[in-house]
Amino acid sequence: MTDVDLDAEKYEKHREAGRILAQVRDEAADRLEVGTGYLEISEWAEERIRELGGTPAFPVNVSVDNEAAHGAAAPDDERTIGEEMVKLDIGVHIDGWLADTAITVDFTGTDDLVAASEEALEAALDTVEAGVHTGEIGAEIERVIDGYGYNPVVNLTGHGLGHWEQHTSPNIPNRAVETGVELEVGDVVAIEPFATDGGGKVHEGSAEEIYSLEREASVRNRQAREALKQIVSEFKTLPFARRWLDTSRSGMALRRLKQAGAVHGYPVLQEDEGYLVSQREHTVIVTEDGCEVTTRSR
Repeated sequence: MTDVDLDAEKYEKHREAGRILAQVRDEAADRLEVGTGYLEISEWAEERIRELGGTPAFPVNVSVDNEAAHGAAAPDDERTIGEEMVKLDIGVHIDGWLADTAITVDFTGTDDLVAASEEALEAALDTVEAGVHTGEIGAEIERVIDGYGYNPVVNLTGHGLGHWEQHTSPNIPNRAVETGVELEVGDVVAIEPFATDGGGKVHEGSAEEIYSLEREASVRNRQAREALKQIVSEFKTLPFARRWLDTSRSGMALRRLKQAGAVHGYPVLQEDEGYLVSQREHTVIVTEDGCEVTTRSR
């Protein structure tokens, strides 16, 4: 597959989403400090995305310490950042064409754990080209993180980015695997190494503030019906935050929608208590002899 037009409109929209996202990620990371509110940084970044001409592709993830992903601010969230390892995972779309990126901002002094995921990402990017097997990319990620004396999080992966779809094939593993596929010219993928001083497997926690549409369904409750109408109209199949819903009874509405099979939730994914997780992520467009990183700082 070598005749893909990488100047096509959809790729230009991926690129524009990436340009906006790189700027917002860097500005958000610079604003983050001990005492910054979860809700404050999330709302700031989401509004900044809109100011620059994009739309948030999913709620800003603020995951700390042993949390790897899906940490997010609740409505009226009063939590603030402490002396913790903070992962900011942010997405932008232009007309449904996405970019996805993440950065770790560390207030624990564990610099080498942050460096492990950052260097693993750069090694993975150096490996990407048309025809490379996804298992080879995972092997590079694992090699670098092992070299730092840490473990990759093996049950989290990078992923493809589709139209109005945040997670599509192919999966990009964070360790060497024999299964997988060869990347093709024009594939748009997010590569996201996670490094940990724990065992390398995350599990679901109890907190859940992010959801996405599963299917349209009939529900009796008025607030649930109104919430579903907003979800279908505004967010389509992309993840959304409970705090984004207009109804004042968002928790109840979402419970009803989950019971009806209309939405599903994304619980916080976390290592065991007491361990730390770092993350770094870029979005790339695969080319014949490498890749174009859409979320690189300009």
